[in-house]
Amino acid sequence: MQLRHIFLTILVVAIWGFNFAIIKLSVEALPPFLAAALRFFMAVFPIILFFPPPKNQSGKVPWLIIICFGLSFGFALYALLNFALFAGMPAGMGSLILQVQAFFTMVIAFFMLKEHPNHVQIIGAIIAFLGIGTIGYYRWEGASLFPFILTILAALAWAFANIFTKMAGKINPVSFAIWGMAIASIPLFILSFLIEGFTEFFQFILQPDWQIFAIILFSAYPATLFGLAIWNYLLGIYPTSNVAPFTLLVPISGLISGWLLLGETIAPLEIIGGILVITGLAIGLIRRS
Repeated sequence: MQLRHIFLTILVVAIWGFNFAIIKLSVEALPPFLAAALRFFMAVFPIILFFPPPKNQSGKVPWLIIICFGLSFGFALYALLNFALFAGMPAGMGSLILQVQAFFTMVIAFFMLKEHPNHVQIIGAIIAFLGIGTIGYYRWEGASLFPFILTILAALAWAFANIFTKMAGKINPVSFAIWGMAIASIPLFILSFLIEGFTEFFQFILQPDWQIFAIILFSAYPATLFGLAIWNYLLGIYPTSNVAPFTLLVPISGLISGWLLLGETIAPLEIIGGILVITGLAIGLIRRS
């Protein structure tokens, strides 16, 4: 990968890690599905009016791919993740567990896209996984089984979103992200209204709390619109197995933001795990000679 693209990727995953604490704050202030729905709605409206449906090198991207991306990334991933954080998953722990998506992505890409990670990337992934396991072993007592399973399922949804992005080809990443999130906001609102009711929604609209509004705004723009556009751009020009491992840095940012904003602690064993994650990522980026 080019150096500027590596810097962009690191910036995106740092924002995503920080956003776990922001999401945790949002589901403490709003029902979890409503928080996700508002996040994506605010990210795409009215900007969607200025972006036509995405096109790739062969013409328009099939609507099935756009819909599948929107449902996997916007709907499934964040419905599951928001509910997991609402159910008691610590923000730092959530950012850690979710990164198994990198390994899900490599496996799914192998079967669906015939992408073959090289031996060096596999070794790097194993070392990074040991780092995640080290952090997870220490923090296991902070998460019950139910939110843990929800977060694993969210990671699987993210992996499928990566695959659908790759299948779309070389596209306008902003347009692809916007239309995918617009599609995702519809079932999220439906799910929220069916399960959570209308009261919180009307209160958010009619009696806005500017602190809550700022939280949703951060999730909508830096963490979603900017981050997803850059991420989709990188997936369009590099093999999935080169890009996906960068998300292993998200737990580092997530643990730090959880400590700064939510008072979650970082132990020496977690620092060791973080070093293993970074080492595994660095090894995985080495190209086969």
